[in-house]
Amino acid sequence: MLASLQGGPEEVGGVAPPAPGSSGCRVLPRGSSSPPLLPFPRGFNRETCQQPLRRQTPARVRSGVLCGRPGSCSARSRFSPRASDAERASGHADGAGDGAGRTLLPDAGGAGRGRPSCAAAARVARARGALSRTLRLTSPSKACPEEVGDRMEPSTLMKAGSEQEEGFEVQPRKVTDLGSAPNLRRNNSSLCKKRRPQYPFNSCEKQENLSSWIPENIKKKECMYFVESCKLSDAGKAVCECRYTREQHLEEALRPHAFQDDEWDPEKHIQEVPTDAFGDIAFTGLGQKVGKYVRVSQDTPSSVIYHLMTQHWGLDIPSLLISVTGGAKDFNMKPQLKSIFRRGLVKVAQTTGAWIITGGSHTGVMKQVGEAVRDFSLSSSHNKAEVVTIGIATWGTVHNRDGLVHPTGGFPAEYIVDEEGQGHLTCLDSNHSHFILVDDGTHGRYGVEIALRTRLEKFISEQTKERGGVAIKIPIVCVVLEGGPGTLHTIYNAITQGTPCVVVEGSGRVADVIAQVASLPVSEITISLTQRKLAMFFQEIFETFTEGDIVEWTKKIQDIVRRRQLLTIFREGKDGQHDVDVAILQALLKASRSRAHFGHENWDHQLKLAVAWNRVDIARSEIFTDERQWKPSELHPMMTAALISNKPDFVKLFLENGVRLQDLVTWDTLLYLYENLSPSCLFHCKLQKVLAREPTAPALLMHHVAQLLQELLGDFTQPLYPPPLSNDQPRLLTVPHIKLNVQGVSLQSLYKHPSDHVTFTMDPVRDLLIWAIIQNRRELAEIIWAQSQDCIAAALACSKILKELSKEEEDTDSSEDMLALANEYEHRAIGVFTECYRKDEERAQKLLIRVSEAWGKTTCLQLALEAKDMKFVSHGGVQAFLTKVWWGKLCVDNGLWRVLLCMAFFPLLCTGLVSFREKRLQASCGLARVRAFFNAPVVIFHLNTLSYFSFLCLFAYVLMVDFQPSPSRSECVIYLWLFSLVCEELRQLLYDPDGCGLAKTALLYFGDFWNKLDITAILLFLAGLSCRLIPALLYPGRIILSLDFIMFCLRLMHIFTISKTLGPKIIILKRMMKDVFFFIFLLAVWVVSFGVAKQAILIHNESRVDWIFRGVVYQSYLTIFGHIPAYIDAVDFNLDQCSPNGTDPYKPKCPESDASRHQPVFPEWLTVTLLCLYLLFTNILLLNLLIAMFNYTFQQVQEHTDQIWKFQRHGLIEEYQGRPPAPPPFILLSHLHLFIKRVILKIPARRHKQLKNKLEKNEESVLLSWEMYLKESYLQSLQDQQRQRPEQKMQDISNRVDTMVNLLEMDLLKQSGSMEQRLSSLEEQVAQTARALHWIVKTLRDGGLGSGEEPPTLAPQKASEGQGLELDSRQEVEDLGDAPHVNARHLMYPDSPVLRFPVPNEKVPWETEFLIYDPPFYTAERKDRDSVDPVGKCWCPPSTLEPLSQVRFNAVDGPTDRRSFQGSYAVRDGLPLNPMGRTGLRGRGGLSRFGPNHTLQPVVTRLIVWDSRVPESHSRRGRPAVRRVGAGPGKETAGPGRGGVSRVPRRWRRNQDGAICRKGIKKVLEVLVVKHPLSEHWALPGGSREPGETLPRKLKQALCREFWPSFESLLKRGTEVYKGYVDDPRNTDNAWIETVAISVHFPDQSDELKRLNSHLLARDPRMSIQWQVVDRRIPLYANLKTILQEAATLYGAHY
Repeated sequence: MLASLQGGPEEVGGVAPPAPGSSGCRVLPRGSSSPPLLPFPRGFNRETCQQPLRRQTPARVRSGVLCGRPGSCSARSRFSPRASDAERASGHADGAGDGAGRTLLPDAGGAGRGRPSCAAAARVARARGALSRTLRLTSPSKACPEEVGDRMEPSTLMKAGSEQEEGFEVQPRKVTDLGSAPNLRRNNSSLCKKRRPQYPFNSCEKQENLSSWIPENIKKKECMYFVESCKLSDAGKAVCECRYTREQHLEEALRPHAFQDDEWDPEKHIQEVPTDAFGDIAFTGLGQKVGKYVRVSQDTPSSVIYHLMTQHWGLDIPSLLISVTGGAKDFNMKPQLKSIFRRGLVKVAQTTGAWIITGGSHTGVMKQVGEAVRDFSLSSSHNKAEVVTIGIATWGTVHNRDGLVHPTGGFPAEYIVDEEGQGHLTCLDSNHSHFILVDDGTHGRYGVEIALRTRLEKFISEQTKERGGVAIKIPIVCVVLEGGPGTLHTIYNAITQGTPCVVVEGSGRVADVIAQVASLPVSEITISLTQRKLAMFFQEIFETFTEGDIVEWTKKIQDIVRRRQLLTIFREGKDGQHDVDVAILQALLKASRSRAHFGHENWDHQLKLAVAWNRVDIARSEIFTDERQWKPSELHPMMTAALISNKPDFVKLFLENGVRLQDLVTWDTLLYLYENLSPSCLFHCKLQKVLAREPTAPALLMHHVAQLLQELLGDFTQPLYPPPLSNDQPRLLTVPHIKLNVQGVSLQSLYKHPSDHVTFTMDPVRDLLIWAIIQNRRELAEIIWAQSQDCIAAALACSKILKELSKEEEDTDSSEDMLALANEYEHRAIGVFTECYRKDEERAQKLLIRVSEAWGKTTCLQLALEAKDMKFVSHGGVQAFLTKVWWGKLCVDNGLWRVLLCMAFFPLLCTGLVSFREKRLQASCGLARVRAFFNAPVVIFHLNTLSYFSFLCLFAYVLMVDFQPSPSRSECVIYLWLFSLVCEELRQLLYDPDGCGLAKTALLYFGDFWNKLDITAILLFLAGLSCRLIPALLYPGRIILSLDFIMFCLRLMHIFTISKTLGPKIIILKRMMKDVFFFIFLLAVWVVSFGVAKQAILIHNESRVDWIFRGVVYQSYLTIFGHIPAYIDAVDFNLDQCSPNGTDPYKPKCPESDASRHQPVFPEWLTVTLLCLYLLFTNILLLNLLIAMFNYTFQQVQEHTDQIWKFQRHGLIEEYQGRPPAPPPFILLSHLHLFIKRVILKIPARRHKQLKNKLEKNEESVLLSWEMYLKESYLQSLQDQQRQRPEQKMQDISNRVDTMVNLLEMDLLKQSGSMEQRLSSLEEQVAQTARALHWIVKTLRDGGLGSGEEPPTLAPQKASEGQGLELDSRQEVEDLGDAPHVNARHLMYPDSPVLRFPVPNEKVPWETEFLIYDPPFYTAERKDRDSVDPVGKCWCPPSTLEPLSQVRFNAVDGPTDRRSFQGSYAVRDGLPLNPMGRTGLRGRGGLSRFGPNHTLQPVVTRLIVWDSRVPESHSRRGRPAVRRVGAGPGKETAGPGRGGVSRVPRRWRRNQDGAICRKGIKKVLEVLVVKHPLSEHWALPGGSREPGETLPRKLKQALCREFWPSFESLLKRGTEVYKGYVDDPRNTDNAWIETVAISVHFPDQSDELKRLNSHLLARDPRMSIQWQVVDRRIPLYANLKTILQEAATLYGAHY
């Protein structure tokens, strides 16, 4: 991870002083009176990464011995940049950064380096002791993982985090997951499936939660012992050694206590107490800018901080972590570069959901990031998605921090940004959203946050984010702007840890230095070149750089450039780079491609990252290229993830690359999709309710989904998914969980099923479409619908589902979106049907009535009617079809008068007065013609209409003329007629051609208004008939029948809806009836209120209810129409018209009056006023309101009257299409016939084919293919219409211009780059030729036939600029061979805290003069002391080391062979010298012996078949010469092959002879590899051997003991493929590893291979053993890959 990412106000990422208890190393360079500081990362157990490395009590490191000169720290680097006191005072010092006039390298008490403090000498001595205490680390093998439960309490988090993060160490090897990572993956998964509770901003619940949780789990640092320092504060006050004043200390620190007379020690006298600064931070004067902040101790576990951010601060888990580092002093950038950087940084953060981490202060690069976020928030394109910007700063350097102290939390705490008065402190940046303020108990000391920030970034990058079934480890990228030496150290540590870095060229200083040399070969990056670059970009402080500084810079830059795959240089406008966001994401993908993975895992990893970031542009340009040919099945898991995550662009991309939805959707996949519905989805809530109603159901099954879908589509449909049978339940319940961890092989279990197992659904496209529609995912549904075959039915079904869901959706916006999407799909159905109808009317009408098995055995017409898609039903093609149904077998152009004439005189049918559609009927004149005529719905309708009019006339005649005490003949006919009507209603009720059941048919029947009216009329008639047959109730019976006559007359409105003239008017009338009901409610309020008031004023104690009703309601209602009451005033008052006492039942009671004078006494003025107001509101206001409502309804309905009439026309047509031809009462004969067929003969009912037709399979397939073809035509026409829009035309022109400009720029760059490449290559070739001639001359001059100096080889051509930094295999060979033992010169020695002395390439040979070379001495302690070489005391200088007199070098020394495969090696001061040159470290290191340490590497291989697309590589047959791994120039080097695309082995199709039916088949090897639990890489089963043993220890651990002799014989028969020096990180100047690689090859499936496989058994259950394909990207240690390449070359196989 990134070490030291901020150093203070001068530079983010600068070298900082060690925090108390940290692993900082304080060293004394030569000639320095005060100790500079070198950042030394804390110890971290990278082997297990699960339990901390514990500190030891001895004074020296138990796991090793540190030796060096007296008075020096052995684990040191003497080449930190230094500045003189005068330079620092002038503001040009660059300790951790540069140039702000203040030092970033204070001593332990916070003092600067300008002059030593009072107790400088004592503190120097204590620093050495502190360093020793800090570096006391146990062996990694003792660490064991600690299991953490699924739910970790805060206290558990604190404990686990503190155990995991005791120390941190930067090493070149990668790390594995933390022990808590699996638990966090589970927690993250659960978070994705349930919505996080949203708290109000200032809610009491949130404040109480934070106020209780944070003090319990997060601490701060406080000085507990006041020791006055010789320095004063800025205000001239006395301060403690911690730099705080006396008033700022706790009372306990000022009292005499146990620390009395002790020297101040930060580790002892600074203690942790509960934090008192946390909550919300509001920046004063900056509007509503409110963020979160917390003050934490520097030792706070990262797990606790991460828990705070994700759980309490509510931050979503990021998909990317962007660590921005660089200069902390304000610097100038070009305006265009600044704009590009700001726009790109925020864009990548917003689109990927990344966290941006900076130093948080209002200066330098942090200020640039803050202003980028500010510009984004103020832009017009800003949406509500907040860019998470986390500032990690030092609490002791924050200006105005006192306002942040609130013991119970600040909600909010006000913070003032005061740049003028900040002095040597810094202000927080107001544009950051979150702040973590790191406290070490001191004041004014910079760099405290570096260690915590490093640990936190590492911890976050090891967490897993799971979404949509895809789990990825959060990637991290370092973005560099400007910067000083500390930034170089940051980049170096990041590159070492495998973190990609993006360096912005043009930002200045370090960024420009690296950008200038990044494209050069490593061999050309020399000390002199580095010196020139530093003089160019560090003009102000260049004189402060010593020779050692320049050497260290050169070494670090070489190591950085050597790993080009992790380094990306963003050059504005060059190499096709225009956007920083693209450069950042490309850098991550490039780094991913460079990592070692098995098979296609590398590409899977990149694709997962692109999907997680939702950057389809990156996927198109970087992943889906010609370099990798994706199989559709490989994309299925990511397709599922894209569907769940609602990423339609990726779904479209996968479809373009061969994914077929028909192959994607299995039963298990579909069930998994429904299990991962969005929690905010209404359908998800409905599913939960369904499952709650079935407590016995173990899990979600598809029949649960089918129940809800049937409710949404309608009961007329069949269930889309059948209920599970007993033998099907395991299949539906067993749903493999997609866990696509990027660290392992992609799990394809969701798409692997037994061959005899039917896993695919009936219509996968339909299933996915429904899944997308119920979540209201517009774009996703659009893409899926474009893939559907039955597209018209699908669109209509989507419209129906969305309309039903919108009725239940409580959110208004979501409901409106659903309705809008429903209308859109209705238009899609109309568009496709229009295309079909234009091509072929008959086929289009077949589509309307075709039974769709996929959509519940329904038809398009039924779906449109149930969804009330009036526009679709009113389409001309649909109406033409309905008209055809209406006319039956008659031609639609027959005049109505002809039909009526033939109805009256049916013999006219034989005259040809009416025509028929069928030629057979047109030619015949018999009974078939008559039957076809009277079966036509139009004829049945008119016959029934005439019959109904006759019934009404006869009914009216009986009521008015012939209503006798006993039923007359006419009345009996009415009874018979009504009985036929009752039978017809029963037939309609029981008619069930689809087999839906009586309940559903009854529900559909009573859902029609006219059926309800018919039932009411019949029941009322029966009630009147019952009363009529009782003599005493004859008159009431007649009244009931009279009212029933009105209801029968209302039935005429339904009959007339078929009329094109009357039908729309009836529809308008029905709509106006709703307005009348609203009007009656409003009118009743006024009528009742006026009537009650009038009655109470005029009449006293009226007791008759009927007259009360008359006075309150009846008279008030009539008043509206001008019937004014006579006694409302005294003008027409007459006592004769009323009853004084109310005793006359036929007269109203008299109003209040004077009995003597017979004059009214009620207030006339009041009653008249009330009357006037009443009439004003009712006659003028309410009546005009009613007229206005009628007018609005009329206008609204009039626009759609035609659609509504056409829609309702279908119901009448369907009714008469299935009605018996005979009208009532003759219809009884038809009913009798039906009774015999259905009840007696049991013949089931069948729907007429004219409305529902089931086609044959072949015919249906052809019809659907034709529909799908026209759907494509429709979609193409939509695209054409879109392109014809003026806005789209302007956009297209703009895109073309931009494309043309880019092409011209790229062409110019390619031409110039090609020319520069040729000139550069020519210069190199000339130089190499000159050296070759010089060697020839020298050889001839010496008079010999050869020379001890090897001839130089021609320099390889550079990669052109057009290729950028994407290295091919040639470039990799060049970099690997740029100098001897690259791995052996890495600054961090593995498994120890030792730092090597930096050795650049040019200083590696011993012959090269290197005067300042003074490497530390390190020899690790070993448990097996008897089997290792002895060494003298570690604190003695090298000159006094005990001579190894008993060791014989360059010879066989007892059981130990100390001869080197490289020949004789030199021995200096009693110690052997590495034949490859300097390594930067003396001693034995972690190896067993001085000199060569011999190992054996068995290369066990077998042969498989490979894809022919892998090109032939350069092959050398026979036994190779002795060579070393990673040889330098002039040596024979085995580098990676020239192979192309790696392909996964598979079974090939063979011909009759058994030969593979492919051309150019390439052989591929599989090698036996092992992996230990403490290692991330795989390795060959070899290594060192015990004295006298033949087999290595690793191999013995992988084989059963009984097979050891057999394998020894195999090794004896094996072929030696390599013998020589190994570039191992453990090599030192005096000890190195050499190996012999023996190839044991099995060309076929022999018995020996079978025996070997049967005896493979790891003794350690945590160790893994497997066969793996030999490929250049195999995750193997680098020094073993060359051995594999030699083995592949030996057998002519692919590498």
